[in-house]
Amino acid sequence: MDDHESPLLSKEPSSSSSSSVVASSFKWILKVLMSVIFVAWIVFLFVYPGKLGDGILTNWRAVSSNTLFGTTGSMFLIFSGPILVISVLASLYLIISGEEKVFTKKKISKFPRFRLWTFPVLVDGPFGVVSAAEFLVIMIFSVFFLWAIYAYTMRDLDLLDLFHVLPEDRSMLLLEITGLRFGMIGLLCMVFLFLPISRGSILLRLVDIPFEHATKYHVWLGHITMAFFSFHGLCYVVAWTVQGRLLELLFEWKAIGIAVLPGVISLVAGLLMWVTSLQYVRKHYFELFFYTHQLYIVFVVFLALHVGDYLFSIVAGGIFLFILDRFLRFCQSRRTVDVISAKSFPCGTLELVLSKPPNMRYNALSFVFLQVRELSWLQWHPFSVSSSPLDGKHHVAVLIKVLGGWTAKLRDQLSKLYEAENQDQLLSPLSYPKITTCVEGPYGHESPYHLTYENLVLVAGGIGISPFFAILSDILQRKRDGKACLPKKVLVIWAIKNSDELSLLSSIDIPSLCPSFSQKINLEINIYVTRQSEPLLEDGMVHKMVNPSVKPRSNGCPMSVLVGTGDNIWAGLYLVSSTIGFVLMITLLDIFYINKFNITAWWYKGLLFVVCMVASVLIFGGLVVVFWNLWGEKAGDVEPNGHDKVTTNGGELHNPSAELKGLNTEDDIQSFITTRYGTRPDFKEIFESLNEKWGSVDVGVIVCGPASLQSTVAKEIRSHSIWRSTNHPLFHFNSHSFDL
Repeated sequence: MDDHESPLLSKEPSSSSSSSVVASSFKWILKVLMSVIFVAWIVFLFVYPGKLGDGILTNWRAVSSNTLFGTTGSMFLIFSGPILVISVLASLYLIISGEEKVFTKKKISKFPRFRLWTFPVLVDGPFGVVSAAEFLVIMIFSVFFLWAIYAYTMRDLDLLDLFHVLPEDRSMLLLEITGLRFGMIGLLCMVFLFLPISRGSILLRLVDIPFEHATKYHVWLGHITMAFFSFHGLCYVVAWTVQGRLLELLFEWKAIGIAVLPGVISLVAGLLMWVTSLQYVRKHYFELFFYTHQLYIVFVVFLALHVGDYLFSIVAGGIFLFILDRFLRFCQSRRTVDVISAKSFPCGTLELVLSKPPNMRYNALSFVFLQVRELSWLQWHPFSVSSSPLDGKHHVAVLIKVLGGWTAKLRDQLSKLYEAENQDQLLSPLSYPKITTCVEGPYGHESPYHLTYENLVLVAGGIGISPFFAILSDILQRKRDGKACLPKKVLVIWAIKNSDELSLLSSIDIPSLCPSFSQKINLEINIYVTRQSEPLLEDGMVHKMVNPSVKPRSNGCPMSVLVGTGDNIWAGLYLVSSTIGFVLMITLLDIFYINKFNITAWWYKGLLFVVCMVASVLIFGGLVVVFWNLWGEKAGDVEPNGHDKVTTNGGELHNPSAELKGLNTEDDIQSFITTRYGTRPDFKEIFESLNEKWGSVDVGVIVCGPASLQSTVAKEIRSHSIWRSTNHPLFHFNSHSFDL
């Protein structure tokens, strides 16, 4: 190994070097194969609107449509098949890679390294903070839309000459054909629409893009898709109105050909989702957005009825992967999870410590979706995990800021628990307050990339500090235990409104986690209290003023291991079995029903296609889920009653007393925490100061907070281009955007 490289997070030495060479070679082959398939697929989609793409599809159908599956099968193979093949190969790649990746400290260069995926290019505007890679993709999509409109227009003008229509009807025919083309462009956009919102997606894990970051891609694609679908519908409405046949054609439901009425229903459902997903509605009426978005079922099913199985197969691949993820989330969320402890901080923030099985893996940058059944059986809200995987095998902690109606109800429920503990002898078991939780996740980055930088800058606004507690705990415990850990310098910049939020610092006991940490890592925490010009008298002890924890009475159990980001082998088996099951069900349906009874109705065949997609996941995928769940329970039984090892404060027992003897921990704490009142962080000044102190080095910058904070930091990072940045919201749902 090169003198300038040192392995980080490397696995145990292999018993045979040849086996690792074989594994590396196989991984390389898989990467090349996936890249070739993906590039070929994207190129085909790009040229499809033109004559070249039409010629490719015509030749492909001539070769493949004589099979059992006919033209629908040929369309599915060329449009949806590649993404499913890539998913299967990706699952195999992740299995070979194992649970931990190998990072190396690269040779120090005089020049900065530039990361397309993380360096901010745009920081203001409708897209928010946009990285160089995202900007490139936006440009490619923009070129595609312009090209598609141009190519279809040229083809449509040539196509008009084939129709013998009166001159006065020519414009209306052109308008209808244009509407058809807008609909096709909308379908091509919809190919990608469901991929970013599959929370445990194999594809997102392959490229290491966490779900909370990928959701903005779904938002962008949703706006574009619905814009084209709206133009599609508008063209037909205008043409039919001019012809005086609007009501007649609007309610038409053909057996052979496009069924109009299902398309109208699908478009109305899509428009409702589109309008209620706008930023203002999401911010001020989150529940309206959440409930309206469940109309996606109506949108997808009636789209299949509208276009039939032939055209629906264009978008089936992404929808199938989403169904896989949705069913797995449903299975995981059915289990009620034991709340080990709950407490309230003076600033109004709540902490819940949830039980998890010891074999559930996650990174320090993860988050979970939480449901509290006493508050609502339908609402799920995302929260950052504030505990590190090294804090213990049996629990996960989350911090919850009281910002709106749902979180206020949770605070009230916790207050009832405090009162009930004081009246324990007076309350019957039936009247004792409960907190019954269900959990989806954890989700997050596939790799613990915060461990791959020697220099870290963590910028938080308010409750955005939550994931940084997990990062600090992870780093400090690795330093304490002598585990591989690259960070040597860590700067935390935390902006809060009032000093009562300082009590959140009690969530992490740094001297206990890593005694003499100042000798192992250069840690600075700069806190900016923006709405107070000077400290209050009690501020010196505010971080210790935390209400005692309570233990809710629960018949729950640890979180379910049924999560897409969990065991790679089981996740791969779930994907493969469901895919094979879908192909098998379509085959049997064609042989014994569609071909035998000469079923020709487009809408009906579209419905059967959707039914096969869902049934294959329920039956074949469900069988794997059953065995996966049994395996998880058996593996979890290796350490029974694991949560009994957890203290009421949420941490697993660790005795640092021997290491703490002779150390003045209070002075040690004050040496790395600086609190400033009545001011906001000046990032230009801060980054210039770091340039002088750290020099031209790689710096990982992680921002968690409101959009304004992300934009401000991104501007300064862009101006200090010597830095390599990972600037994006780790958990933008908790960035004060929604009133939960």
